[in-house]
Amino acid sequence: MKKDVYSMCFMCTVRCPIKVTVEDGAVRWIEGNPHQLKGALCAKGSAGTALLNDTERLRYPMIRQGERGEGKWKRVSWDEALDYAAEKLKAAVTKYGPQTVAFGERQNLNTHISKTFMRAIGSPNHYTHDSMCKGSVNTAFRTLTGYTDADVTVDWANTKHVILYGRNLFESLELKPIQALMDAKEKGTRVTYIDIRSTVTASHADRFWMIRPGTDLALNYALIHVILKENLYDEEYVHRWVSGLTELRSFVEPYTPEWAEEETGIPAAEITNLAREASRDKPQVIFHYGYRGAHHTNEIYFRRSLIILNALMGSIESKGGLIIKKGPKDAGYGTFGKLVDQKDLPKPKGERFDGVGGAKLPIADPAHGVGSMLPLAILNEDPYPIKALITHRLDPMLSIPNYNQNKKAFGKLDFILTIDINFSETAWYSDVVLPESMYLERSDSIQMANGPKPTLYMRRQCVPPRYDTKPFWEIAKDLAKRLDVGQFFPYETIEDIWSLQLKDLGVKVEDFDAKGFVALAKNPILWNRKDGLKFKTPSGKIELVSSLMEKNGFPSFQKYEPLNPPAEGEFRLTVGRSAVHTHVSTQNNPYLSELVPENTLWLNTEEAQKLGIANGQYVEVTSDHGFGKIKAFVTDFIHPEAVFMLHGFGRQVPATTRCNGKGASDTALQENVSDMIGGSPGLHETFVRVRPAR
Repeated sequence: MKKDVYSMCFMCTVRCPIKVTVEDGAVRWIEGNPHQLKGALCAKGSAGTALLNDTERLRYPMIRQGERGEGKWKRVSWDEALDYAAEKLKAAVTKYGPQTVAFGERQNLNTHISKTFMRAIGSPNHYTHDSMCKGSVNTAFRTLTGYTDADVTVDWANTKHVILYGRNLFESLELKPIQALMDAKEKGTRVTYIDIRSTVTASHADRFWMIRPGTDLALNYALIHVILKENLYDEEYVHRWVSGLTELRSFVEPYTPEWAEEETGIPAAEITNLAREASRDKPQVIFHYGYRGAHHTNEIYFRRSLIILNALMGSIESKGGLIIKKGPKDAGYGTFGKLVDQKDLPKPKGERFDGVGGAKLPIADPAHGVGSMLPLAILNEDPYPIKALITHRLDPMLSIPNYNQNKKAFGKLDFILTIDINFSETAWYSDVVLPESMYLERSDSIQMANGPKPTLYMRRQCVPPRYDTKPFWEIAKDLAKRLDVGQFFPYETIEDIWSLQLKDLGVKVEDFDAKGFVALAKNPILWNRKDGLKFKTPSGKIELVSSLMEKNGFPSFQKYEPLNPPAEGEFRLTVGRSAVHTHVSTQNNPYLSELVPENTLWLNTEEAQKLGIANGQYVEVTSDHGFGKIKAFVTDFIHPEAVFMLHGFGRQVPATTRCNGKGASDTALQENVSDMIGGSPGLHETFVRVRPAR
C-alpha cells in the first residue's frame, strides 16, 4: 500500500521540505513539498534513496582494534559501544576535568540536545560547522545590528537589483531562493555577479565582473565613497536608523573608484555606475552579505562593508531587501521549547578551548565557537589539554584547513567518538563509531524556521532503519544516562520531544499532517520603518562605529592594505562547492559520485600555456602544507592569479570505494589561519604551485 509522508530533506543543511512516497517499507519517490517548492528537488535531495540503501554507509556500532587509521574494527552491540564510550569520557573528565571534552557538529534540528549534553557534563566546548563557514558573517552582523546573520533573510521575490559577491546561488543550491529570484528576473530584477571565476550564477547575471582575488573590500570602499560623495544613500532611513555616518564619510574619502580600479581590475566608471544603479533601486536592492564567509583574515571588514552598503540603501527591514526574521512571539504565539532551556541545567564555567568570549576571540559567537582553533588547542594544550572529542555529522579532519596538522592533533587525543551516517575521515580515525539513522529512517526535533512568516517544520520517519542504527536524540540520552546526567533528558520518544517544543505554542502534532509544516502567520511581518525597527545594539541603531568592536579594542574601519600579486609560478588557492555535492558528505553517494566523481583544478589558459599544461592533464599541486594530484581544467573564465577546486575530494578512507583517492584535497593544501576578530578560517590565504604530473 502506498502512502505519502511529509518530511524534511537532510542531504544538505538547507533542509528543504519534501514529500516521500512509501510502499511496503521502501521509498518509491521523493519530491519537493508541492505546497512550497512546486515539487522541485535538487540532485542531492533526489539521491537520498541511494544513501538509504548504501552498503558503504555506517551500518552498526564499531570499536577500533588496530592503530588509528589502520581500518581494523570490531562490530559490537549498542550497549557495548555506549558503555565503552562512557567509560573513556568519564576517565577524561575525572583526570582532567569536564572542559577536556569537546563536541563538534554540523548545526541540525537536534543541536539543542547536544548543547544540553555538554552543559550537563560541565564542558563549555561545544562548537558547530557554522563557525568554519560563516563565523565572520555572523560577527559582522552583530557588530552593526546586534542580530546574527541567521536572524536575517533575503526578500528575493521583491528585489529590483541583487549584487552577489561569489555567492554562487545557482550551484549552492537553495531551491526556494532560486525559484523566487528566477521569478523576480522574469519581472525585471537585475543581477550583478562578482567573482574570480565565471560560474553558473555568472551566466544568469546581467553584469559579471571578474575581480582580482582578495580585493572585494577595495571595491566596496569605492562604492561607499561614491554613494556618500554623490548623496546616493537613503537620507531619511540613515538619519533615523544609522549612526557613525560622519566617521564613515571621512574614512572612505581616499578610496576613489580610480584607486579601486588599480586594485581590483574593474574600471572606475563601471564602479560608479553600479553605485548609481543601486541607488535608483533603493530600498529594494540587496548587496548580498554572503553565506560562506571564510576567505581572508580581514573577512570581518569585508562582510561589514556589505552590510554597511545595505544600511546606506535603507534596505534592512525593507520589502525587496533584507528582512529581520520574526519568531512565534511576533506572530502572537508563545515560546518554542528547547531542551537546553531547562532551568536546572548547569552553565559550564571556565574558558572555552577556542578562546571565544575571552582575550583571544572576544566578540566571536560562543553559540558556534571557532572550530578551526581545535587542532591548535590540542597541539599547544592552550588554554588546557583537550583529551576527548565527540563529532556528530561533522568531519573536522577534512573541514578544518591543514589535514596533516589535524591528523597530528587528533593523534594526541585519548578518545574520539564519531556519530555519523557516512564513513568520514574523522570516523576512520576514531575509537568508537556510532551509526546514526539517516533522515528518511528517523523523526527529529521540530524546526522553528523564523522569518517574515515564521513556520514550523517536521521531519517524520518514512521507513524503518535499514541497518543497526539509531537517531541522535536516542544516542544522546543513552550516553547521558551512562554518564549519570540522564535527568536532563526527560524524554523516551520523539513525541515527548515534540510535546516539549510545542507545549507553549498551542500547536498540535496533528496540525502538521496536511502539509508537513505549520505557518504561524498568513502575511509577512515587517516592522514600521519610521518608528518600529528594533536593532539590538546599545544605541538601538545600525552602528557603523560599532560599540561592540570599539570596546574590545578593534577599529570599526580598517585601512585597506594593497595585495601583492602571487610570486612567479604561484597562484592563490580558492575553493567552493558544486550543485551536486554537499561539503564533504556526499562524495561517496552512489548517484552523486557518478555525476561528479572527482574535482578539477581551474587554471587560466595563458598561465597553463606558460606551464605547459593542457586541458584534462593531471597536474601536481603543492603548498607549504601538503600535496595533491588533480586534473587541470584550463579555461579563460578564471582570474590568472587564482586556481580553483571543489571542496571535499582527495579522500583517504578505503571503506568508501567510490570516492577514495579521487581528486585532490583542498584541506591538505591549506594553511590554518583565521580572522581573529570574526572567527572564520582564511580558506583563500594559501598560495600553491602547479606543474604537470610526473
